[in-house]
Amino acid sequence: MKESKNVISIQNHIKGAKEGKQISFNFLLDTFWNDIYNFQLKRTNDEYEAEDITIQSFSKAFDKIDTFKEEYNFKTWLTQISKNIHIDLLRKKKSSIQSQTTTQVDDAVYKIIDDNPTPEDKLITEQNLARLLSYIKQLKPNYQKVINLRYFQELSYKEIAEYLNEPINNVKVKLLRARKLLLEIITNNSENKSSL
Repeated sequence: MKESKNVISIQNHIKGAKEGKQISFNFLLDTFWNDIYNFQLKRTNDEYEAEDITIQSFSKAFDKIDTFKEEYNFKTWLTQISKNIHIDLLRKKKSSIQSQTTTQVDDAVYKIIDDNPTPEDKLITEQNLARLLSYIKQLKPNYQKVINLRYFQELSYKEIAEYLNEPINNVKVKLLRARKLLLEIITNNSENKSSL
């Protein structure tokens, strides 16, 4: 029963993501992040590389979400995208061609995240600055950087993408992930304080 409820929920969020709903992108990222990350960790034996490929995998999947056919398993589709990205990276390494990231972005990319504050944004901005900085320091450096650029330097997604020389989709997925991790740190610290 729980299994079929979960499948229905995933299908609803895939539909939501196709409509550009932020909450659906968050749900899909949260639900499948560990599966894709662990899949890549086994392939690469490198945490940083596995995380980077996982970010690229979600970036590409969210960009191509309109092409996903409901009769397929979403996790299998996502894993295949991730596998192809890894194979491409290995080919590029072998041929030692420096890949230039494209700055051309189609309209579908902009649907992933709009600029309206999310509940995570509100919680992040409500934190005392010194406390917030100490929480941010608990994140991995690449997440610290995107949080800093977005919230402290107040750069747009496009500006962050140009600054990091990364596709805008990667930036958006990194921010989704960074906000989720930061929210977990804030929530855990709040719970620990209240239990004292």
